Amino acid sequence: MSLPAFLLLASALFSVGLYGALSQQSIVMIMMGLELMVNAVIVGAAAFWFHTSPDRGDGQVIVLLAVTAMAIEMAVGFAVTTAIFRSRDVDMTDMATDLKG
Repeated sequence: MSLPAFLLLASALFSVGLYGALSQQSIVMIMMGLELMVNAVIVGAAAFWFHTSPDRGDGQVIVLLAVTAMAIEMAVGFAVTTAIFRSRDVDMTDMATDLKG
């Protein structure tokens, strides 16, 4: 595939994720939209690095680290969401206004 095709895929993923993050009220759906946006950035970065220097492996290592960091971030986010739901029975963003600092 060509670089514009990968960048088109990344922009489509980012657009769907942005729509999902901005239009939903459920905390889980917002996090899924954020995860789609991060995945779009990773796809775009991997495609760019592959097309600029395919013989070097440093771009692949950076993408692997980004995917690992994203997985850890989402696991912590879902753990916090589960803890909030279990302690206060809150699953929508409107109901979580008492969590402001």
